[in-house]
Amino acid sequence: MIAKEGYTLVVIACVLALALVLIGLRVPMVGRVLLFLGAAFVLSFTLYFFRDPQRTPPPGAETLLLAPADGKVVVVEEVEEPLYLKGPARQVSIFLSPLNVHVNRAPADGVIEYDEYVAGEYLVAWHPKASEKNERSQLGLLHPSGAKILFKQIAGAVARRVVYHVTIGDTLKAGQRFGIVKFGSRMDVLVPLDVSIDVKVGDRVRAGETVLGRLPAAAPVDAEAASEAATPDLAS
Repeated sequence: MIAKEGYTLVVIACVLALALVLIGLRVPMVGRVLLFLGAAFVLSFTLYFFRDPQRTPPPGAETLLLAPADGKVVVVEEVEEPLYLKGPARQVSIFLSPLNVHVNRAPADGVIEYDEYVAGEYLVAWHPKASEKNERSQLGLLHPSGAKILFKQIAGAVARRVVYHVTIGDTLKAGQRFGIVKFGSRMDVLVPLDVSIDVKVGDRVRAGETVLGRLPAAAPVDAEAASEAATPDLAS
């Protein structure tokens, strides 16, 4: 399956490949072969980059923190997070090379409470300041347990655009697709310090499938209390 964000570029790649083939039909054999190879490369790379494979979250995903992107873990550290968690947090950063699947998926169940797009610079995605300076989206999600999760799509030196399709009030399920970053890029996930992290620097992860950590279970609903709250006080 092809990511919908890539439809326009796929059409452009098809037109360019066709043009190269038509030109190739009019030149000597050596030039023809080179143009045909160029057409095949342009089309195959575009289709490969915008692939959108099916992903199945692991059992018990409602209490799991899942990888929001494919790639390599490049940072696991404690930081100060002033935007949404507003305090100490654990940060996991994932670097996506141009060969990784670039479709991004929700790291956990929850409701979007914070949504900010920042137009910024284009430092290489593994640069320490990329999280603060590069073009990025910053999304805050409230898990049913009350835990807050901030996740960021960060453009890199090659990637020039982040795309996402959620906003404040939207409800997401862990592993649900929500956007894409075009070409090499980075994803940051920040969680409270009491959330355990199960990955380390150098690990390879897959969006919607790899477990980054464990979240608290949602508080059970007290049916009796809920019933009493819903019943009018006849004595009043």
